[in-house]
Amino acid sequence: MLKLGFVSAILADNSFNEVIDFAAANRFACVEVMCWPRDNSDTRRYAGVSHIDVNALDATAISQIQQKCKESGVFISGLGYYPNPLDADTAKAEFYREHIKQIIRGAAKLGIPVVNTFIGRDPQKSIADNLKTFAEVWPAIIKVAEENNIKIGIENCPMFFTNDEWPGGKNLATTPAIWDRMFEIIPSEALGLNYDPSHMIWQMMDETRPIYDYKHRLHHIHLKDAKLYRDKLNRVGIMANPLEYHSPKLPGLGDVNWRGFFAALTDVRYRGPVCIEVEDKAYEGSDEDVKEAILTSRNYLSQFLVL
Repeated sequence: MLKLGFVSAILADNSFNEVIDFAAANRFACVEVMCWPRDNSDTRRYAGVSHIDVNALDATAISQIQQKCKESGVFISGLGYYPNPLDADTAKAEFYREHIKQIIRGAAKLGIPVVNTFIGRDPQKSIADNLKTFAEVWPAIIKVAEENNIKIGIENCPMFFTNDEWPGGKNLATTPAIWDRMFEIIPSEALGLNYDPSHMIWQMMDETRPIYDYKHRLHHIHLKDAKLYRDKLNRVGIMANPLEYHSPKLPGLGDVNWRGFFAALTDVRYRGPVCIEVEDKAYEGSDEDVKEAILTSRNYLSQFLVL
């Protein structure tokens, strides 16, 4: 039924083979593999990690990747790349969009069914204006996905964590109301969600309802928690930088109702990868802390699925 994995970004200093070996040794079924470009200049946390270089996927590289997965018993749940395809800098935005297309082609070569990313957003523009840009540039990306039989999973993270992302954040796909508009503009079933419940928590939204409402658009699932600090929220209000009143946490250490979340996934008969995304600063002191974070998450989540 549900296949537990993790997002490879947290093992930034490990090679692809080392990531897969760690997954196999610790009873993970899959890994979402990061595919940032090798010349990436994005220095924000968890960005810039590349465990597969999609620009170097010749026959030998493809064979080695596929053989490693076959020998280990670990499959790749999706290829991940999370830039801002609607960046106000049009040259940067075009570069990001072209690399997404290259990842789509790489996923097809490797036999991987999903590519996960962001829609992007110009934080200085309204939702309506960003939707206009989305309508102009995203159909070309989805066309490439359709041609290669690849699904696109859009993570619902608002990307509003730092002052340079103020006031609107750098990802448009944050709420059901916006998803509806996206799916009206691009009705293709190739476009869907890489759904992460944690981002609904700090927006004070129901994290379980979207599973029922968008069951046919669930292409991939992220497992991350968020802790809302009510005392801080009462002091700064919801208009403050969101990190002033919440923190990303390991599953089980925040406010996500995981019992309800997994009940919803099974209710809608979701059959696919569920991947731990570690962004808990309390577990970043050392390589040992990072691996402990992945395994602590696994141990907590094991009550809801079979390893």
